[in-house]
Formats: sequence, structure tokens, C-alpha cells
Amino acid sequence: MATMTIAGLASAGAVGVETVRYYQRRGLLPTPERPGGYGSGGAIRRYDEHDLRKLRFIRSAQTAGFTLDEIGTLMALDSTEDRAQARAMAKVRIAALDAKLAELKRARSSVAKLAKECGSGTSGPCPILEAFEDA
Repeated sequence: MATMTIAGLASAGAVGVETVRYYQRRGLLPTPERPGGYGSGGAIRRYDEHDLRKLRFIRSAQTAGFTLDEIGTLMALDSTEDRAQARAMAKVRIAALDAKLAELKRARSSVAKLAKECGSGTSGPCPILEAFEDA
């Protein structure tokens, strides 16, 4: 049963109304018909829990690093039950996340080393400032 307005859907999905509209233009979310006809004479469009689940899936997939095109593909695969392609897409994303984690660990290690050197009590400029000037 459709119970939410676009504002209610956006709020429940922790996004803005324009984000919902953008996802609709991209074909990721449906645009419900206006009860009573098209245009300004029709009633307010209503959304249901299924729409909210889709919106939350989109946001979660984006957080995991999937592009909107990839999210559209994943959503299409859901209806075809093509698990092999979905699994392959997930493995590619996992590899990208692993690479990003390794990069972040290296960055953390470098900053920790600089912080230790800056707090060593020696005189002169802090090596943190010098390190980022050369970057």
C-alpha cells in the first residue's frame, strides 16, 4: 500500500527530494502515477515500502562504492536471478575496496610517523608541515 509522499520517502531514506527525483530520472526508482490523472490536476504521488527498500539499497550500494550504472545493473540482475554476474560485480568491488584500504593504511602509517616525529621534542619546524608542502 502506497503511503508516503516523495518528501516522506526522501526523509525515510535519509536523502533529499531532489535525490529521489534524480534516481527517478536515472531509472533507478519508479515515478508513480498521479491518482486522478496527469499534471497539476492529479493527486499527489504515493510511494510504498518497496520504493523505500529500493532507495535504501541504492544508498547502501553507493556507500560500498558502486556507481549508479552498476547499481542499475544489479537491480536488473535481481529480477533475472543472474547470480554469477552479480557475484562477479561484487568481487570487482571488493578488490577495489581492498586496494583503497591498503592505500588508507599506508597513509595512516605515514601520518602516524610524522605525528611521532613532530612530537619528539626536537627544535625546528614540524615535519608534518614540511611533508605536505612537498606533496
